[in-house]
Amino acid sequence: MNSDDKWLYEISSKHKLINFNFKEIWRYRDLILLFVKRDITTVYKQTILGPLWYLIQPLFTSVIFTLVFNNLGSISTGNIPPFLFNLAGITAWNYFTACLNGTSNTFRGNAGIFGKVYFPRVITPISVTISNLFKFGIQLIIFGVFYLYYVFSGADLGVTSNLFLFPVYVIMIALLGLGIGMTVSAMTTKYRDLTVLVGFATTLLMYISAVPYPLSEARKKLPEWVADIVAYNPVTQIIEGFRYMLLNTGTFSWLGFFYTLFICVSLFLIGLIIFNRTEKTFIDTV
Repeated sequence: MNSDDKWLYEISSKHKLINFNFKEIWRYRDLILLFVKRDITTVYKQTILGPLWYLIQPLFTSVIFTLVFNNLGSISTGNIPPFLFNLAGITAWNYFTACLNGTSNTFRGNAGIFGKVYFPRVITPISVTISNLFKFGIQLIIFGVFYLYYVFSGADLGVTSNLFLFPVYVIMIALLGLGIGMTVSAMTTKYRDLTVLVGFATTLLMYISAVPYPLSEARKKLPEWVADIVAYNPVTQIIEGFRYMLLNTGTFSWLGFFYTLFICVSLFLIGLIIFNRTEKTFIDTV
């Protein structure tokens, strides 16, 4: 090859601190679609109920939350039916946890294919996030069905003008799940017991993210320092914003919105930096 000629593609372990090559990722778009199809079709391939689990899980969780927190715990949801209130929060929460859990095992779960063929490794967590949009969409449809049921039953429901922010909230959920997930994935290449900790921490995080209760109730019934933790939790801000858009309940402020957006983007960039650094050496430790 002539020394003046240039390679069409060059693969190197040297990357910028923040490397998110959109051009290269777009070149591998067919692989992303293949991974997305794989994730959707194989998750429940050998199960009895199959994709029905997408419906059963949020419905059963909403029923349990309604019985335990609203009926037994006497947590008020105002004029909003407790079941619908819980279903809205769980729908947003499920997408976040699906992105987090799906990307937190990227290196260990794909070590075999990573060690055999080259492609941008970030494609794997991206494909997980996209495939989980399918599940999120199904659960949104279920939420819409119950929303219409309560509307025709006479419930005082209505969306707000902030509904145009819905795509932004979805992106924030994805970025937050991706950022934390990529960080955890990088760390589990050396510390495998973190996988167990993630499951416990995710469950704990749900209870300090205002999923089964409104933020206003946390302000009333929890110690001030605990209520502040809940309020400044970016997941809480997303859940509250989600309910505010769809049910016209909860709290919303532009300060809280931009604060949450900043946190989500920052955690994504931090996760991307750690992910890219780990990508170079993970095969020696996984």
